[in-house]
This record gives sequence, C-alpha cells and structure tokens, in this order.
Amino acid sequence: MQAASARIAELEAEAVELKDRWMRSEAEIANVRARARREVEETRQYAVQKFATDVVEAAENLRRGIDSLPPPEPDQPEIVAKLREGLEGVERSFLAVMERNGIKREDPTGKPFDANLHQAMAEQESEAHRPGTVMQAWTQAWTLNGRLLRPAMVVVAKAPPAGRAAAGRPAAKMDTTA
Repeated sequence: MQAASARIAELEAEAVELKDRWMRSEAEIANVRARARREVEETRQYAVQKFATDVVEAAENLRRGIDSLPPPEPDQPEIVAKLREGLEGVERSFLAVMERNGIKREDPTGKPFDANLHQAMAEQESEAHRPGTVMQAWTQAWTLNGRLLRPAMVVVAKAPPAGRAAAGRPAAKMDTTA
C-alpha cells in the first residue's frame, strides 16, 4: 500500500512538472508567433525605405526648382507665373501621394533642436531665439511611418556672449582696474 502511495505521489509530481514544461512551451510558442508577426509587419512597412529615400530626393529637387524661379511680380511674363503655379500644383500632389504612403515632411523651424530628427550644420548667436531652438532649416526632416529617412539640416540658436550690446544699446564698460 505504501509503495502504491509513493508511486502515486511520484506520478503526480511528474505530472505537475510536465504540465509546467508544457505551459512554458506554449508561452514560448506564443512569443515566437508574436515576434514573427511583428517582424513581418515591420518588414512590410519599411521594405520601401530605399525607394522612399530616393523619392524624398526628387521632392527636394522639385522644391529647389520652384525656389529658383524669380519671385512673383505684377509685371512678370504670364508664362513664368503659369510655370510657378504648375510646379507648385505638381509639388502639392506629389507630397499628398507621399503622405498617403507614409512619407512625411516636417519643418523644424522654431522648434527645439532634437538630435533624433535634426542635424546641426551651424550655430548662430541670436537674441531673438531661445538657445537650442532651430532658427533656420536648410532641408526638412523626412520620415517613413515614423522612422527617420533623412534628418533636417538646421541652424541652431545660441545665446550671445554676456556683456554684448542688447537691442542696439552699447554694452556697459567693465572696470578691469583693481
């Protein structure tokens, strides 16, 4: 009788151990499935990253072309005005297609410098802007479904040195004789 009770206890312990192993295996399989699903989704979303980078270059070249046209004037030839309007319409359409496909342009001007989105090309002293603020953007930041494609190239404000003339007033002279 005691041998049977010992055998029952041994089998119950083995059953508990096997159930524990089985539960851990099921959890591991669920984790592997979730990870694989996530990786497939990321691959699907970002498979076009190289193509998107090339398309961004084309959009920036289009903007540079528009910017190279002479500024609008009342007496300019009608062909120049029509060319500008046409190119701006193409740009709007092109940007809308890009946005529908997850490619977005972000203008960093006036925003705090963010090393994840911006590449500082220069620092410039400014009393008009808070230190660390983007004063000027040479290029825009571009993202694909929230992932950075191309950082914005920016000029960042820095504080002027202490003692510099403020708002056109001459700086007070410092007494250096002591």
